[in-house]
Order: sequence, then structure tokens, then C-alpha cells
Amino acid sequence: MTHIASPLDSGRVADPSKLIQGRTGLWEIVMGLEVHAQVASNTKLFSGAKVGFGAGPNEQVSLVDAAMPGMLPVLNKYCVEQAVKTGLGLKAEINRFSRFDRKNYFYPDLPQGYQISQLFHPIVGEGEVLVERDDGSSFTVRIERLHLEQDAGKSIHDLDPNATYVDLNRAGTALMEIVSKPDLRSSDEAVAYFKKLRTILIYLGTCDGDMEKGNMRADCNVSVRRVGEPFGTRCEIKNVNSFRFMQQAIEFEARRQIEILEDGGKIDQETRLFDSVKVETRSMRSKEEAHDYRYFPDPDLLPVELEEAWIEDIRKSLVELPDDKKARFISQYGLSSYDAQVLISEQDRADYYEKAVLKLKEFGGRDAKLVANWTTNELLARLAKDGQEISDSPLPPGQIAGLVELIETNVISSKIAKTVFEHMWEGKGTITPAEIVEKHGLKQVTDTGAIEKAIDEIIAANPDKAAEVASKPQALGWFVGQVMKATGGKANPAAVNELLKSKLGL
Repeated sequence: MTHIASPLDSGRVADPSKLIQGRTGLWEIVMGLEVHAQVASNTKLFSGAKVGFGAGPNEQVSLVDAAMPGMLPVLNKYCVEQAVKTGLGLKAEINRFSRFDRKNYFYPDLPQGYQISQLFHPIVGEGEVLVERDDGSSFTVRIERLHLEQDAGKSIHDLDPNATYVDLNRAGTALMEIVSKPDLRSSDEAVAYFKKLRTILIYLGTCDGDMEKGNMRADCNVSVRRVGEPFGTRCEIKNVNSFRFMQQAIEFEARRQIEILEDGGKIDQETRLFDSVKVETRSMRSKEEAHDYRYFPDPDLLPVELEEAWIEDIRKSLVELPDDKKARFISQYGLSSYDAQVLISEQDRADYYEKAVLKLKEFGGRDAKLVANWTTNELLARLAKDGQEISDSPLPPGQIAGLVELIETNVISSKIAKTVFEHMWEGKGTITPAEIVEKHGLKQVTDTGAIEKAIDEIIAANPDKAAEVASKPQALGWFVGQVMKATGGKANPAAVNELLKSKLGL
């Protein structure tokens, strides 16, 4: 595939298939994401108030969160550790010195009248994320920074037509804002990057990635340009919290900007919201610059200085990350890059698969590739059909291992295995594959005498078709089908083929 080089992109190139055809020519999307990930912590960033979903309004609010006079913030060390761990997982520079700043603006659910954030000296510097596309190719997204900040509360406008209610449960909750450079060139790439980032954070245990609860969301900075031209003016789409909405919002916004530019207009830098019902973005406010927030160092918080030994201790505690696990699955289990990617894309999938492989070894089996096939194809398809995740699977890993062991030892064929799987699913894991085979008489027929008898009867009944096989070897398939039908699908396919070829002179 030919690619078109774009300046200012540090190596990123435009894929022609991702360019947008306007009335006056081709356009390219240029994007970066600002991802807000809630730190996995039991308490807030600067107070001891609990963090958790489902509490009643204003039940998780300390005097610090409510900005009562005289209340001072105290930094949560564990949140700092989680940010450092995330930075290490993103192959980013950990800044030994960082500092908190006040970002001043008024909003009803921000009791202090400012947000404590990190503008000038973030805790994590530049890093990178390797992202895989569906077709197996990959691209790299550069991370500009990761900083810690506190979340605001929540304004609720639909409880009363004449009033707005404020819930401060989220106020002060620790967030990591992960800012990418403008390396994304399509809505597909943005979604793939967001998914990969979410996977990394879940593996690290630094964010649970629950988008429905708002624990991970993204601001999409979208601009368009003609290929080869300088960057255009960007608009920020706030708080997108689903993969589908992200794709829809980006594609609508890009088209909107292209239409304005092709009509001779200019793009105003602004913040926009995505309306998921109308599938469109709408203006929220003009985009503020840093000076509009009157940033200055927070006088109540000392700078954060990290010891190298502490950072190294965190580095040593890191779990195996998705890219490393994928490489190991390929080398250790002989999986294809695609199968390995499907399995490692969710930590629960990877864990389930490895437990199944270990169980298979206990049974004396070795075919880890076959375990992957049954996990990624039959099991995941059935779970998706029922709207379940693999963590909710009624079939424990040992059941898949038991099924594969029966196939490996020729007790059942791959075709019979599908029938066994159906019984396993209906039984919700309460009966083993071996018990199902025994109960329903599903053992594969490996007795060559019985198979040979069936073949002889079919050849004798169809002498004309047997004569055709010499000139039309593909006609062998008809005989295979007849033998399988005669044996109720239980004959060993390899034995059937071998005996038929011998008897028909092939």
C-alpha cells in the first residue's frame, strides 16, 4: 500500500484509504486524545474520603472535598505510586520532580473554585504505546505527558425543572490525564489506541477501565487538513466514554470541519459535546488557553520529589504487560499473532486461556493451539451471543481443556466436539466433556473393521460412482460423506479417508 508522507508528524503517514473525500479534494484527520483515567484507589487524591460507585448523594465527601475553610489537602502516596506504575507501563520518563498547580475556574460542582492539577511539572513525561490494527499491522502513538489531578463533582439537571442538584461524591477523586501527541489519523486508529491504553491500565491495576461508570473517558482533539499541509485548528470533544461514540463523534466532527473549510469559512477553536441521540457534536464553549485559567503553583502542597530506588521498586513489581504477554504466547504456545492478540486484548481472556493450557498439561495433552481455537472461536462467540464476558463464563477453563484432550486422544472428532460443547454449555459446566461423551454415546468409531464394513456396503451399492473416482478424484468426498452418515458422524475421518483411497485405488 502506498502512503503519503505528512510533515510535522515525526514519521506518521497518511493511509490513503483513511483520507476523507470532500467536494474539493482529499482531507486528512489529525487527532490527539486526552484520556482521563480514574486511579484505582480506595481514597481520594487529597483526602481520606472513600471512593466507590453506588453511594448515595454526597455520602463520600470530606471537609477537604467540600472546601470548608481551613481545610488543607494531603497528597495520597498510593495515587502517586499508581501514576508512576502507569508511566512505567507506557515506557515513559518518570520525572523525579513534579508539582501541583491550581487551575482556576468557577463551576457549581467545584467547591474550591479551582482544580488541583499539574500543568508545568507533570509526574510522567514522554512515552509511547504500540497499537495493533485489526489487519495485524501496527502503529505507535507518542505520549506527551501523564499528570495527576482531582476530579470535579457532578451537576444533575434533570431532577427538577427549576433547580440543579450537586453531588460531590466524585469531587477530589484522583485522575490520571494521559495526553497523546497528534499521531492519530482516523476514528479507527483513535478507538484502537483507546482500547490498547485501557488494556494496559487494567493489566497494571491502576484503573479498572469501567467506561459505563465514567472511570475512563476521553477528550478528542480533532482537526482536519489537506494532505501535506500544516495542522489545522482543533476542536475538543469532551468526555466521550464509549468506543462507538468516539468513532461517531470523530467522523461527524471531521465532516463538519471539512464542510466549513470547503465553504470558505474558518474553524473556531472550541470545546464541543457529542449528542449520542442525534449523532452530532455541538458547541459547548470557546476553548480556553492556559492563561485563561490563571495557573499558579498550589501554595498548600509541597513539590513531589521521588527517589530513584522507590521508582525501581515499582518497576520490579510490574506485571507482564500485554505486548510482552503476546510475544510469549506466540513463542511458548505457537499461536499466530492474531490469536495471541485476541487473547491478550482482555486480561481475563489471557488468564482463562493459560489456566486451560495448564489443565490440559495435567490431563497429558499438549495442543495449546487447539485450546486457543476453542477459546477464541466457540467460547467467545457463545459468550458474546449471550452478552457475557469471559469472567462470567459458565464453563471453567478445565472444561475446555477436557474437550481438547478428548480430541487429541481421538476419543471424539472435531465435528463431534461441537456437539459435546453444546451439551457442556447447556449443562453450565456441571458435567465434564468425558461424562457427556459417555452419556450420549458420542465416542468416535476408530475400529477399522466397522468402518471398512460400512465402506464396502456403500461401494457395493454405488458401483457407478466408484468407477468415476479414478477419473474424478474429487468424487471421493461424496463417499466420505456417505460413510460419516452411515456411522452417525462418529467414524474417524482420517481412517475413513485412508481406507477409501485404498479400496478405490487412489
